[in-house]
Amino acid sequence: MPIELRMPALSPTMEEGTLAKWLVKEGDSVKSGDLLAEIETDKATMEFEAVDEGVISKILVAEGSDGVKVGTPIALMTGEGETAAAPEAPAAKAAEAPNKEESKSEPAPSAKPVPSKVEGGGGETPPAAAEAQPVLKADSGDRIKASPLARRLAEAQGIDLSSLTGSGPGGRIVRADLGERAGGAKSAPVQAAATPAATPAPVEAGDIPHEIVKLSNMRKTIARRLTESKQQVPHIYLTVDIQLDRLLKLRSEINAGLASRGIKLSVNDMLIKALAVALIEVPECNVSFAGDTLIKYSRADISVAVSIPGGLITPIVIGADEKSLSKISTAMHDLASRAKEGKLQPAEYQGGTASLSNMGMYGIKQFDAVINPPQGMIMAIGAGEKRPYVIDDALQIATIMSATGSFDHRAIDGSDGARLMKAFKALVENPLAMVA
Repeated sequence: MPIELRMPALSPTMEEGTLAKWLVKEGDSVKSGDLLAEIETDKATMEFEAVDEGVISKILVAEGSDGVKVGTPIALMTGEGETAAAPEAPAAKAAEAPNKEESKSEPAPSAKPVPSKVEGGGGETPPAAAEAQPVLKADSGDRIKASPLARRLAEAQGIDLSSLTGSGPGGRIVRADLGERAGGAKSAPVQAAATPAATPAPVEAGDIPHEIVKLSNMRKTIARRLTESKQQVPHIYLTVDIQLDRLLKLRSEINAGLASRGIKLSVNDMLIKALAVALIEVPECNVSFAGDTLIKYSRADISVAVSIPGGLITPIVIGADEKSLSKISTAMHDLASRAKEGKLQPAEYQGGTASLSNMGMYGIKQFDAVINPPQGMIMAIGAGEKRPYVIDDALQIATIMSATGSFDHRAIDGSDGARLMKAFKALVENPLAMVA
């Protein structure tokens, strides 16, 4: 019986994607690990790998198709010893109205999701979860069953797959099973949604010259998440003015020493370090609200807002509190470059314990950023500019920057947020303290 290849969930939050390009054609033989297609998620273009060996007998979804739901059959593959004749696409009637007579018939056996037992879970995998994975053949022998993505991440992080229990079909280890050990923050439990957002009223352009631009998956996700954040998270905003002169001087001195290594620190690199150290000093702000529990993180993973064509992405500097400034600079250069090329892996932009958004390069003096749930805070950085400033009881001219922290008031009290802002200000104004 042909094996259905279904639209994979390439990230924990992915609900649909665009099948950007097929890398195989009907009749091609493939083996485990071969690249089958390029799929655009809401944040990046990722490669979809084969899990089993076989022959691509039929492509069900044409390349360029967008809005393909996770779990939708996209191709059929015949296994060893099977004929290449492709049966009728199992999802062919999915788009028909449910009240039609045909919809009353039982679906083909190959289209029915088969609940699979989860090892150690004492229950069954919900049908939706089963559909989100390709139908897999059981691995034989002592080979550890794991998805190609999970294997790559485990190898990169030095994780022993034999120590994990798989939650995928047939006990296969998937990305979610690696959890924090793969570099991401633990996900907060899904909360009950607040009052659903009202559907935006139709907008009529009238006779004004215009064009209609279809929203990308990324823009749809940004719109949905920011709306949910402002509706469900009570924001509190705290702003401080920070003198930058000492930090700028130290940056020049460090860059002079790093020039031979081809590393050049940015002010943003130093602010990432300052926020990370401040979060460790004030752990009450390094948290996520999770309904009737609070997740307290012992490591500061800083998500940094990076503007890319069509939207925004937040690659993560993992363990920024323990990284040197040169390592933060190197990591950010690599992450930002690959973010703009759409080559980040989900583990590199999903998670984080707090965020930093810097709009100073655009001359923005001060702004309030929207929290990125389930994180508990985000730091908004304005431009450094020459201003009159009182130093040692005397009015002088200094380079001043305004920084505004947005805090989830469900998890972080105003006094704790104020302590974090005070610690952040002290580290930026006395930067040797964060490199000691």
